[in-house]
Amino acid sequence: MSIRLKLTFWYTGILALVFLLFGITLYFFLSYSLFNEQRGELKAYGEQVNDAVRLVNFFGFMRIELPDLDAFQSSGTFLQAINVENREVTTSSNLMGREMPFAPDVLDKMRNEAKGFYETMELNDYSFLVYYQPLSFDGTLVGVLQVSRIVDDTEQFLQNIRIILVFAGLFTIGLAASVGWFLARKTLQPIEHVIEATRRIQNSDDLSTKISYAGPADEIGRLTDTINGMLTRIRQSYYELAESIHAQRRFVADASHELRTPLTTIRGNVDLLRKIWSQSTTEDDHDSKQSQIELTNEALSDIAAEAERMTRLVNDMLILARADAGAEMKREPLPMASLMDDVVRKASYFPRQVNWQIGDLTALLDVYVSGNRDYLQQLFFIFIENAFKYTQEGSVSLDAQRSDGQIGIRISDSGIGLDKEEIPLIFERFYRADPSRGRFAGTGLGLSIARRIIDEHDGSVEVMSSKGEGTTFIIWLPLCEAPLAVESEMRYNEVDEQDKT
Repeated sequence: MSIRLKLTFWYTGILALVFLLFGITLYFFLSYSLFNEQRGELKAYGEQVNDAVRLVNFFGFMRIELPDLDAFQSSGTFLQAINVENREVTTSSNLMGREMPFAPDVLDKMRNEAKGFYETMELNDYSFLVYYQPLSFDGTLVGVLQVSRIVDDTEQFLQNIRIILVFAGLFTIGLAASVGWFLARKTLQPIEHVIEATRRIQNSDDLSTKISYAGPADEIGRLTDTINGMLTRIRQSYYELAESIHAQRRFVADASHELRTPLTTIRGNVDLLRKIWSQSTTEDDHDSKQSQIELTNEALSDIAAEAERMTRLVNDMLILARADAGAEMKREPLPMASLMDDVVRKASYFPRQVNWQIGDLTALLDVYVSGNRDYLQQLFFIFIENAFKYTQEGSVSLDAQRSDGQIGIRISDSGIGLDKEEIPLIFERFYRADPSRGRFAGTGLGLSIARRIIDEHDGSVEVMSSKGEGTTFIIWLPLCEAPLAVESEMRYNEVDEQDKT
């Protein structure tokens, strides 16, 4: 059963129940009011007749005499009295000599209870409301009075009310069902749009579809906004997942490409060694053996170099895999001055063809960053090695600067530089500005690792480069407070210097 049909049934059922309760209440209220009014009038007539009962002297005897009923009759009201002593029946003239039925037990009931009561009876196709009034004098029951009135008009009126209520109820319930169906359909129409939109999204690859809704900000409006927001997030997640899958495929392809070259070299050199070995067992010429030894040494050197290259590649891939898995590095407050002293000293032993210039590093004095010493050294070594590798003439320089709670390490070179289009891509895995990947050795993972280390230290990097004019990198790291022991020592030294002065 649909929601629209359920709502219609609920509307109709509730309205039918309310109308039924209203009709029953109205009918019984009218019935009680009309009959109660007539009962009151009949009772008033009975009391008036009872007050008119008198004691008379009849030939020297005292006798209780009932009043003349015609004096109390009115249009539509009929009176009949029964004398207890002689069972004589007296009627009002409007009964035209006909007597009202009189049950034999009425007298006994009046003697026992001495109070009036009501009943309805059918006589000559007429409905009568009858009130029995005991007639007494000085506490003695002398007769019973019947005061009756035809109530056909009242019953007809109540019957008409019943018919009107039944037909009005049926009409109202039918109208309510129709209106409820229409309103439920109109109210739930936006939900139909939601269902249609989701069906289109389900049957197509276009995730940019949204549900159009121009109505008020009611429950349907909020539901529509919520679903649109959910669709936006699903679309973003879908695109991110697609990009991630594409990046993984590219990563696998680039890793396969990078690993294939050293493996090919190793396999070729192994085949060469096999050939040399087979020749050495059949030749005794000294010159040939000397040549074979030289070739063997060259092959072994190539194998060792390619194996070392593969080791570096695997280590770099392992670092990135750990970073992708969410591995957290241990961080502590580090003095930048001593850290950069080690970096500068070790970098001076790197192979290079240009000058290694150390600029102003005074900005590093008394500066601490929260980080991992090994990873930060690896970070700076990556940028310095790249500068040496891509700079054939000129120089590579390093200096430091401070700005807004950060320390910046600037590494500049006069190398080949980058195009503006290449700058956003250099931190992607296996990206190489050298299209042939043969002019400069490398895995293409260094800057990706550097970017990961910078992100783990809540830092940032600036890149400024022009093709053929060199490149400048500025690595920004947030400063932190010095350790307590270092602060205490610094205060002690300041106090000691003041005492000396």
